[in-house]
Formats: sequence, C-alpha cells, structure tokens
Amino acid sequence: MASFLYKLGRLAFRRRHFVALIWVALLTLAGVGAASAPAAGSSSFSIPGTEAQKAFDLLEERFPGTSADGATARVVFQAPDGEKMTDAANKATVEKTVEELSDGSEVTSVADPFKANAVSKDGTVAYASVSYDVSGMELKDASKEALEDAAQDARDAGLTVDVGGDALQATPETGSTEIVGIAIAAVVLVITLGSLVAAGLPLLTALIGVGIGVSGITALANTLDLGSTTSTLAMMIGLAVGIDYALFIVSRYRAELAEGRDREEAVGRAVGTAGSAVVFAGLTVVIALAGLAVVNIPMLTKMGFAAAGTVVIAVLIALTMIPALLGYAGRKVQPAGEKSKLFGRRKSAAAQAKPNMGTRWASFVVRRPVAVLLFGVIGLGAAAVPVASLELGLPDDGSQPTSTTQRRAYDHLSEGFGPGFNGPLMIAGDAKNSDDPKAVAQTTIDDIKGLDGVVSVSPAAFNKAGDTFTITVIPDSKPSSTQTEDLVHSIRDEGTAIKAETDTEVLVTGTTAMNIDFSQRMNDALVPYLALVVGLAFLLLIAVFRSILVPLKAALGFLLSVLAALGAVVAVFQWGWLAGLMGVEETGPIMSMMPIFMVGVVFGLAMDYEVFLVTRMREAYVHGEKPSQAVVTGFKHGARVVTAAAVIMMAVFGGFIGSSESMIKMIGFGLAIAVFFDAFVVRMAIVPAVLALLGRKAWWLPKWLDRVLPNVDVEGEGLKDRSKDVDPDEDRELVRV
Repeated sequence: MASFLYKLGRLAFRRRHFVALIWVALLTLAGVGAASAPAAGSSSFSIPGTEAQKAFDLLEERFPGTSADGATARVVFQAPDGEKMTDAANKATVEKTVEELSDGSEVTSVADPFKANAVSKDGTVAYASVSYDVSGMELKDASKEALEDAAQDARDAGLTVDVGGDALQATPETGSTEIVGIAIAAVVLVITLGSLVAAGLPLLTALIGVGIGVSGITALANTLDLGSTTSTLAMMIGLAVGIDYALFIVSRYRAELAEGRDREEAVGRAVGTAGSAVVFAGLTVVIALAGLAVVNIPMLTKMGFAAAGTVVIAVLIALTMIPALLGYAGRKVQPAGEKSKLFGRRKSAAAQAKPNMGTRWASFVVRRPVAVLLFGVIGLGAAAVPVASLELGLPDDGSQPTSTTQRRAYDHLSEGFGPGFNGPLMIAGDAKNSDDPKAVAQTTIDDIKGLDGVVSVSPAAFNKAGDTFTITVIPDSKPSSTQTEDLVHSIRDEGTAIKAETDTEVLVTGTTAMNIDFSQRMNDALVPYLALVVGLAFLLLIAVFRSILVPLKAALGFLLSVLAALGAVVAVFQWGWLAGLMGVEETGPIMSMMPIFMVGVVFGLAMDYEVFLVTRMREAYVHGEKPSQAVVTGFKHGARVVTAAAVIMMAVFGGFIGSSESMIKMIGFGLAIAVFFDAFVVRMAIVPAVLALLGRKAWWLPKWLDRVLPNVDVEGEGLKDRSKDVDPDEDRELVRV
C-alpha cells in the first residue's frame, strides 16, 4: 500500500497539470449536470415491510387517484375576539376561501368546514383540509403561492389564518453559521500550517470535492429520488473529512521537507505514509455510511451511499490533487519549523529542542495511565447519563418554532379540537374476503370506540368496489406522545382479533403511525447495524495495526464517545439545557434516526483519529522504539495535527447548528459534540493510557493470523531508505503511464 501510494504521489506531483485538469473537468461536468438536471422533489418516504406502509400501498391500489401520500394542507381559521366562525360574515369569508383554494391544478379536494363538521364546539376555530396529487416538495410554486394568497385574502377580511401540513414544506436553510464554521476551519489551518498557501490547499480541495459530490447528487436527484437532506448530509461530511484528509498529507509533507528531502520525494513519502492512513480512515467512514442499507429504509440508504460517495471523492482528491497543488505551490509551502512569512519568526534552537505540548501530555499520561483512564471513563459516563431518559420520535408541526405558520396552525387546532387532532390515525380495512364488509367496518368502529385514548371515530368510507374501507380515529393525546403510540398498538391488537374472526385485514396508517413504525424499525436495526459496521471495521483495523487489542480498544472507546454524545443531545434537545444558546425553540423527542445515524457517522470519524494517531505510534514501534516511548513519539508528531483536525471538524459540523431544519440542527450538534468527546477524551487521553498499560501486549498478534493477514504497510516500512533505491529510468517510465 505505502509503496503504491508513494509512486502515485510522485506521479501526481510530476504530472500536476494533467491531474489538476482532470479534477477541474470533473467539477465542471458535475456542475453542468446539476444545472441542467430537472428540479428534484422530496425523496419518497417508505418503510418496506411495516403495517403503515402496507396500508398506504393498499389505499393506492383500492382508491386510485386519491394520492394517499400526496401533500396536505390545513387552512385554520380563527374568529376575532367576541365573534364565531358561524357568523354570517366570517362564514362567507371561509366559503370564498374554499372556492379560491379549489381552483388549483394540483388540488384534488378541499373540504368545506361547515359541511365536513370541521368547526370547534365553541365556534371560534374552523379548518379546511386541502389535498394535492403530489408531495409537498413536488408542489409547483404556483400552487404554494395560491395557498398563501388565499390565506392572506382571508386575513385581510379580518380572520386569523394559518396553514399547517406539508404543502408549504421548504428546503432547509443552513444559515450564516455554516460560513462561520468554514472561517474557523481556515483560521485553524493557518495557525497549524503557518502560511496562507498551505492553509488554502485543504480548503480548496475540500470545496472541490464537495462541489463534485453535491453537484453529482443534484444532477441525479430526480432520477434516483434523492431529497434535499441527502445533499446537506453529503456536504457536511464531505467538507469535514475533505479538509482533515488534506491536512494530514500537507502536514506530513512539511515534516518530510524538514528532514531534508527534496519536494518530490517528500510528496511521495507523505502520500505513502499519511496517505495510507487516509485510505483506511476513509474506508471506515464508507463502511459506516454504506452500512445504513442494513436498516432497509430507502431514504436512509440513499443518504448513506451519497455521503459515502462524497467521502470517496475526498480520499481520491487528497491522494492526487494535493500532491499536484503542492507541486504548484513550490517553496510557498515551507518545511515544518522553518520561519513563517505569515508570523515572521522562527523558533529558536532552544524552543525547538523543548518538548512540544503533545510530547508533554503523552509523557504525563504514560506516567499516570490509571488516573487518566479513570478520569476519562467517568467523565464520559457522566455525560452519557441522560441517555437513560431518551425518547425517540419524528418532528411534526408541534416542534416547529412558534414564529412559523405551521406551528400556529397546530396550536389553534389543539385549542379548538384537542391535541390529538393534529395526529389523526387512518384505519384501512381490506374486506375483500369478507361476506359482509359493512358489518365488519361497523364492528371495527365499535371496537375502536371502546379503547382508551379515543376522542372520536368517523364513519367508514368505502371504495367503489365496496371491498375496502377507511376510518379516521382522533386520539386524545398529541401525535408524538407515548399515549398515542400505545393507542396505535391497541388498535393493531384489535385488528388481529378481527382478522381471525372475519378474514378482514385491519391496518393502521397515517403520518403518526408511519412515524411510530419508523422509530420501531430504527430501534430494531440498531444492534445488527452496530455489529456489522463495528465488525467490518474491526477486521480492517486488525490488518492496519496488526494487533487484536488496539482495534478492540478503538471500538470500546467509540461506544463511550457515542453514548456521551447522545447524552448531550438528550440534554439539549429533549431536556432543554442550553437550548437558547443552540437556537432550539422547542424541545421534544429525539429524532428516531439519530442513534443509528450517530453510530454510523461517528464510528467512521472516530476511526479517522484512531488511524491517524495510532499509525504514528505503530510506525515508531515498528522502527524499534519501546511501547511507552512509541506512544510519546506518536503524540509528538501527530497530536497537533489531530487536534487541529478535530477543531476543524467540530467547526464544520457546528456550522450546521444554524439550520432552519430541526433534523440538520440536531445532526450538526450531535456530530460536533461527538468529535469533541472522541478526539479530546477518548483518542487523546483514554487511548494513550490504555496503550501505556498494555505495553508490548498492545501490538500482539497470533502468528497464524499474522501469516494470513495481508501486509498493508500503513506505517511506511517499505519506504525506508527508498530514495537511495529509486531508479531514474523507473520514475520516467512511471510518468509515461
């Protein structure tokens, strides 16, 4: 591996014009594809194998043209103080609005509040339900504008009007904090690398990689049914790993220059050593992201593969474009320790001889490993305590900021009709094999009315064939509550009994039931996913470090950091700690996909730091140093860069906390705090403490396994004295390839 990458780095350095042209051409091609591609709608949300999805499919088949998964809007009217919606003037305004709403080309139906019994008992609130034949993200701008204009006309007539539902769903905005995150990353790079040119290389290559990845996703979004969140996730992860991977190679290049090697040789060795770590770190991230396919939710699978593709691009750019750009930069990228033109000073001989902070910290840990280990484990354990009260769910309009029309509509409906009105349950009955479908439907209604937590049950509505019916159930609790979840399970239990007696399948669906099934699917998939991802990465790390205990320690450390990060997410987004500082206007259940998503992404990123830091230790150990001294040497060369990489990644992820989308905000915070815990507590404290306690046992590998495993040579042993053995004719032949 190291020898191949060494040759690749030198080739890219020599053929820099050709390499740069290839990447610029790819960026241009992806950009043109994105610009010319048709606008993509929202990614279709389906959960194969669940009852809610089965019911949706049944309704699509038996009620053709009704668009069970189409967008919906609830236009909520509230009368002025002292008036009622049934007053003549207010009633006329509502009827005019209903007529106006019915004119849309994508509208399939509009329910008049006065005909659909959609007026509250006290007469102050009414609502009109609007159904569309396409999803919220697929709605034309003209349809959204018509909806907003109709609501505004009613406001002008004196009513309070707000619109709920997903018809006004918009693409999430990340906000200015994303730019702040990149700016912080730039400052850290300048401080770490000592020059604007050197600092600019990782930023430039990361932006090119993200540009290619996101443009490619945009170009294929309509064809592959990719949603807007997919490109946001790819951007978030692509920026973070793209900057970090380039940073490690540039830093190693400067270190090789400081040892007196010429620039081409330094590039080759940097790519051969740090590049090997980049390849295997990237592989762990790709495994973690692609492994999301295990969950068997198409939307999540597509997000994982798209983000994994962006990581692959980041790895390839780090291995090829960075060497090419270093060739262009020439002497503007200085050896480590040389006088910086930016800061205008060179370290004195005494300062250079003095151990750096990484060396001092590692020496401290090696002297007191037990104390450091206990402190790190107890600290992360304390941070993980809130996980015990973790509540999972999916956000609805009730979790929106109070400034939004969706949230105001949600609150008006809760006040006028009860909290459960915002999460109605749809019952779909397949009575095709029943002798008397109407009798079965009435039996179903009677059984559901007898359950706890039910406010009302609508009459059954049959299809034209008369073999399928739907019933709407209004719970007495809000959609995201455990009481509503219990009611869904109770109705399904009743459905099982009805199936046994009448051969009629009764299924519960609707947005609320779909969210419950989604959460259950995520919970069920967590353990298999964790076993797959950690197992594959464990095997990969055994080959990288040629050790059993080092990969085991890496996996256990990851579990500590991800639990601590989840605890922090619960404390902020569920308990409300520091919610104002994070811009969290409404607390509530943690997004269902958060645990499994954090397990995947954080594991991949955690292994980045493990590979980058521990390969330096492995390199020193292989070259003859004692285990404890190898730990110190690894920190001497790697701690500063790993610290910078972690701060950069935290800044990039933290930049997405300013997003208007609660899911993106939560993911950004969760990943940022997870990187903090993993880099600064696990990798910087627990890892050296454990290695110091294990000594030579840390690098033990059974002889039979040592013979079986391929020698990937991440530490660059094959490059030892390579420059003395280089044949100029061989290099010229390599350039011709």
